[in-house]
Amino acid sequence: MIYTNFAAWEPIYERILEDFGFDRTGDEEAARLLSQKLTEKNTASLSELKDTVSGKPVLVCGNAPGLRNELLKIDLSTFVIIAADGAAAVLMDIGRVPEVICTDLDGNSETDIEKEILACSRGSIVLIHAHGDNMDKLEKYVPRFRRFIATTQARPFDQVYNFGGFSDGDRCVFVAREFEAKSIRLAGFDFEDPLVNPIKKKKLNWAKELIGMCGN
Repeated sequence: MIYTNFAAWEPIYERILEDFGFDRTGDEEAARLLSQKLTEKNTASLSELKDTVSGKPVLVCGNAPGLRNELLKIDLSTFVIIAADGAAAVLMDIGRVPEVICTDLDGNSETDIEKEILACSRGSIVLIHAHGDNMDKLEKYVPRFRRFIATTQARPFDQVYNFGGFSDGDRCVFVAREFEAKSIRLAGFDFEDPLVNPIKKKKLNWAKELIGMCGN
């Protein structure tokens, strides 16, 4: 399992840090901040996440512009849905509460984050991710989530886990694989989107590579 074998992820993580020029200490500081917000009442269990995903067909939803149109062509009732960040708002808008949400809270509008909080209140298990650039969002929004699992891309500790993955979309795929989904289908992923800025393009390239490591 990735989260019990950080050595398998760390070399990839180091490559990502070098590619983007990110500082590992920021990720570690954010993870400590998130860990301080965990309580017995607001923490979802890994066993519940495993029961939700294991042996089930999973639809992983990224937040590419074409997501809504893709979803209208899929029988969503046949899947457990793991939604990446803003994709949760798209699903909520069409009346489908995702079973699992992976979010770092910093790629969304305020409205989208409110919908993630609403989804959590309606049963979604939310994996909240800490990294060096989102500590302000962790401070502002984490106390409003009813139950969540804390994640980091740095070394895991206590109840802050690392299931692998870098951006929200590919982290969803790693979670599906880690918790033994029967199958993984993608919707709302456009790795070649020509309209994104250079940083987002680099993130899409990494997402494509990382998802490829999971066999998708």
